[in-house]
Amino acid sequence: MPKRKQREVLVVDDFCAAAGTNRRRNHNSTFSKHPNTLDTDKFECCFRNIWRDLSEDKKASFTFMDSLWFTLYMRESSREKVLKWIKKECIFSKKYVVIPIVCWSHWSLLILCHFGETKSKARTPCMILLDSLHMANPKRLEPAIRKFVVDIYQAEAKERPEKKWAISQIPLLVPKVPQQRNGEDCGRFVLYFTSLFVENAPTNFSTDDGYPYFMKEDWFRPQDLDNFCGRLRL
Repeated sequence: MPKRKQREVLVVDDFCAAAGTNRRRNHNSTFSKHPNTLDTDKFECCFRNIWRDLSEDKKASFTFMDSLWFTLYMRESSREKVLKWIKKECIFSKKYVVIPIVCWSHWSLLILCHFGETKSKARTPCMILLDSLHMANPKRLEPAIRKFVVDIYQAEAKERPEKKWAISQIPLLVPKVPQQRNGEDCGRFVLYFTSLFVENAPTNFSTDDGYPYFMKEDWFRPQDLDNFCGRLRL
């Protein structure tokens, strides 16, 4: 079996065996081509530590998905299992759902906001895609993201009052955020995006007056990211 194919099978087998919760330590389970890019094990460890340290109030508003669920969903052979795992999370009952995406050897962050709620001046149901490499055209993920969200809705359809067409019309927004300076830091940016968002997310997210104040190109300085990575030993 070619090495590349073997790596993919190892990752899928780990997750199918553990339903996305207890992964075996495997240094081959990386989707990166750069030697200094975070592998999925290191990323997942840091990602879960962010959630572990959340206050109980924050935990009531947020939920998150495993960092490889989107990747596994994209494979038809594991799609049904992934949707079953996600259904257990009842994501439409949370204000914010944070979903790391690794695709084409690149990390980005998808945040579902106010799904299951009616649009109002105070609340805007939307999807936010945070990407540190806009030159790679993050919008190319939109068809896959929309199918992913609709499939999640259909998996929960008996428990949800929303119509499929309403879910499919929720906008996907790609705000201008700080950009990476090399080809290796996308995973670190996603971890920092996650940390800052859960810390600063408003009680109600609305885009009527533009993005919340923190979602801008000057959201943070390069040294802020460096300090964050230093604390996590990334």
